Amino acid sequence: MSERKNDFSKGSIPRNILTLAAPMTLAQLINVLYSVVDRMYLGRLPGHLALTGLGLTMPIVSILMGFANLCGMGGAPLCSICRGQGDDEEAEHILGNSFTFLLILGAAATLVFLLLKRPVLCLFGASEATFPYADAYLTIYLCGTLFVMVSLGMNPFINAQGFAEIGMMTVGLGAVVNIVLDPVFIFVLDMGVQGAALATVIAQGCSAVWVLKFLTGKRAILRLKFDCLALSARRVRKIVSLGLAGFFVNLTNSLVQVVCNTTLQAYGGDLYVGAMTIINSIREVVSMPVQGLSNGSQPVLGYNYGAGESRRVRQGIRFTSIVVVLYSTAAWAIIMLAPEAMIRLFTSEQPILDVGIPALRIYFSLFIIMSLQIAGQSVFTALGRSKNAIFFSLLRKAIINAPLTLLLPYLGMGTDGVFVAEAVSQLIGGLACFLTMYAVVYRPLGSLERAGS
Repeated sequence: MSERKNDFSKGSIPRNILTLAAPMTLAQLINVLYSVVDRMYLGRLPGHLALTGLGLTMPIVSILMGFANLCGMGGAPLCSICRGQGDDEEAEHILGNSFTFLLILGAAATLVFLLLKRPVLCLFGASEATFPYADAYLTIYLCGTLFVMVSLGMNPFINAQGFAEIGMMTVGLGAVVNIVLDPVFIFVLDMGVQGAALATVIAQGCSAVWVLKFLTGKRAILRLKFDCLALSARRVRKIVSLGLAGFFVNLTNSLVQVVCNTTLQAYGGDLYVGAMTIINSIREVVSMPVQGLSNGSQPVLGYNYGAGESRRVRQGIRFTSIVVVLYSTAAWAIIMLAPEAMIRLFTSEQPILDVGIPALRIYFSLFIIMSLQIAGQSVFTALGRSKNAIFFSLLRKAIINAPLTLLLPYLGMGTDGVFVAEAVSQLIGGLACFLTMYAVVYRPLGSLERAGS
């Protein structure tokens, strides 16, 4: 029977999590290559305007990814909980509703950003020098929005069924295509930023076809079926309610990137915006293993929560938290010791190195604590606690980081204030999220565990 496949209520919890997390982490790292490789190649072009122009599009790309997360991170945990309860039929309806809703959002977002790209890019900090590069990249990227959203938004439903290797191959396929096409389009065909965007769209198109082929095939436990595509208001509300946490992560990331870019443009110019583009790229790479492990734990935690296995849920939370702290400590040490080596992956221009090295150290000074927020918020999402997940998505970025990014430079800290604001938000947001998760989830589950023993 399909409900007996990938039963996460059996076997070792750490093994179950790692079985999913290892390929999912690798998939997350590969997924970052879509954008990071573009930046590495464009950073080798003369000057820093192409790289800076690409950086200006990142808030829009983040919003599009947020819509994908709204459907993927909203629907996939619900599927895991339904599977744990033995209700595969409802899980398939959630899968179908998530897909339909994703297509509607993708089409709407494409139209809106194509119509408003000039005022939006100028609002986000584009100058006369950098706008042509940002516009050239964004125009082509937006034409492939549906590919991007299908590959990112539907892949979590593959992982939620326990097929993490297939999920890894989804992004692996796209990354390989992207890496191969990037130098051809950018340098050989001399397409510059347009070549980077075209390579990304083609790569995401390949990933989207792969995802749909699997979810409609015989191997999938939960299949994408035509009779499950009709939207149900009840299901959409549940998907949106839980998915808003993932959406707000991207939306607030976009907000902070906009605030950072405009503030750095005002206090330091295009050079500092280019340095911030590199720092954001390093952040994406370094934080991906934390995201991968946390996402890998969600199907296991959600399945066991649905099955009423409180002890195993607590064990999963402990294991994930310990591994996250160990990894983030190692990553923090490497960044503090070798910031120049990391920046040189993107550019060797001395002006960017001069401003980027001290900024990178400040930005990552409290990364260990920030990683605890990712772990804590992942638990809220896995167990369907949408209000908690949404609140902490907003707290660190929108409530703490963005206001401080505007305030600290004004109070005399200059461009350093932008990076200090990030560190302060990591401290407050990370501790608040993790300690709240401990108080409202972990300890109450312990009481249920003792009552059931």
